[in-house]
Amino acid sequence: MTLRLSTVILPYRRWHEGGRSAWTRAEQLGFHTAYTYDHLSWRSFRDGPWFGAVPTLTAAAAVTERIRLGTLVTSPNFRHPVTLAKELISLDDISGGRITLGIGAGGTGFDATALGQAPWTPRERADRFAEFVSLLDRLLTEDGTDGVTYEGSFYSAHEARTIPGCVQRPRLPFAVAATGPRGLRLAARHGQAWVTTGDPKLFEDGTPEQSLQALRGQTEKLAEACAAIGRDVRDLDKILLTGFTPDRGRPLESLDAFVDFAGRHRELGFTEIVLHWPIPDSDFAADQKVFEQIAMEAPGQLA
Repeated sequence: MTLRLSTVILPYRRWHEGGRSAWTRAEQLGFHTAYTYDHLSWRSFRDGPWFGAVPTLTAAAAVTERIRLGTLVTSPNFRHPVTLAKELISLDDISGGRITLGIGAGGTGFDATALGQAPWTPRERADRFAEFVSLLDRLLTEDGTDGVTYEGSFYSAHEARTIPGCVQRPRLPFAVAATGPRGLRLAARHGQAWVTTGDPKLFEDGTPEQSLQALRGQTEKLAEACAAIGRDVRDLDKILLTGFTPDRGRPLESLDAFVDFAGRHRELGFTEIVLHWPIPDSDFAADQKVFEQIAMEAPGQLA
């Protein structure tokens, strides 16, 4: 099984002060995809610079040629399907069909209240997510002159037109982040890929072995969700966003450490591993030289 290596570049640097160079370097290093977070702010970066995902990806599309680009992940916390669809088809056009939408239900962090609303309950997040993904799927697929009209519990659209539609057909791919049963069903029905960060309950006190077992359980539940609708789970890419398992930054300590880590997760069926671009003095601190060595040499060892 081929294992792809991707990166996620957080949008905390001004474009002309290191922001641009990270994206062009990611392409030079041969990463399959370069993602960015789609947040208004995030954890320890909340009081520092943080730029918007869509403008950042637009700029990245203009200075790269081959590497895929995407969000990891977009959520309903501050997005609406109609306006998001318009931005996505524009991004897909500007990039020449290189956009992947990572999409998740969102959480209870800063994004959840930035627009002045009370945080949604887990049930409401799940309800909104299901409606959000379904409507976004229609908007990006049905690009005729009649537009899309929809009246839901949380979202509405009236003759919303997304002409000319996506460059990628029938639409750009969705990478659905999910661990619970409802989210996994959405991934099975609407996703071209599934995303996980592992089991958050294991982050502080779990072991790498427990994490592998939890991820094995998630992949098995995904297979069950696919089987329930007659879909082959092998049709979906399985993406692991690293940095949130008990291993933390250890896979980036050396090439050998990463190859061992990636190989064990490939055995679980993962097809793509995503590494955070190193950020000094943060949770994602790592040796840039080792990071680049991994990018250049690990794919050959994992082939």
